[in-house]
Amino acid sequence: MRSAACRGVVALALGLGALAPAQAGRPCNEPQALKVATVERSLGLALSTLKTLDASGAKVVVMARAGQDLSKYGIRYSHLGFAYQQPDGQGGQVWRVLHKLNQCGTAESAIYRQGLGEFFMDDLWQYEAAWLVPTDAVQKRLLAVLLDEKQALQLHHKPYNMVSYPWAQKYQQSNQWAIETLALALAADGKAPVLDRLQAQAWLQQQDYQPSTLTITALTRLGARMTKANVAFDDHPDVKRYADKIETVTVDSVFAWMLRAGLVDKPLVTQR
Repeated sequence: MRSAACRGVVALALGLGALAPAQAGRPCNEPQALKVATVERSLGLALSTLKTLDASGAKVVVMARAGQDLSKYGIRYSHLGFAYQQPDGQGGQVWRVLHKLNQCGTAESAIYRQGLGEFFMDDLWQYEAAWLVPTDAVQKRLLAVLLDEKQALQLHHKPYNMVSYPWAQKYQQSNQWAIETLALALAADGKAPVLDRLQAQAWLQQQDYQPSTLTITALTRLGARMTKANVAFDDHPDVKRYADKIETVTVDSVFAWMLRAGLVDKPLVTQR
């Protein structure tokens, strides 16, 4: 759990509440206070991101952070969420981020609504944000889902796996929840609305979403499975697993698909 001083700094700077007690893929059995430099860099990134978002005119963006070094897999960003505007109760608007977090390195997860400061308040690998601004039509559909508690949680599946297979329902990782929820929003006005994860995955396949393929050897898989509760490979097809080819939903693959599918009308925005 982070210190009260850190929480106070964030709340003062960005008008945020208490920090959520979960971090993406990090164990909580040995709490460590955030360093002052980490807090300063995180808040700096949050504030610069806030200014850019306010100037953009967007209501919803699909936002990523680089929390882990995944460069050996050819992946730049590790974690995806939806940043959106909601009424602040005083006649204005405030930015919030809806995203899924692993519960302290366990095999469980939850959905969190956080401020920008909280979203970046971590010991990030790179202090960089990236996001895509969807078309106005996509923003409208997505915002309706994000502001509706029931719809926002409709496709959440608690059992967590960092490398869950995109076309299975046994587990669900953070980026997988995000793209499945995006499918729910986009299919809402169609002839076949998405009501569950199976339908969301079928819709994504029909729309030519292509997950990332990571090369992970048997020895690496064994070590990860034995030491990390939030890593499993038993939902992957045997033929792919035995070939060391692990498919999963990544930020990079979601961004590539959104650009290819014409769901955005602007290039990728990066903020440091």
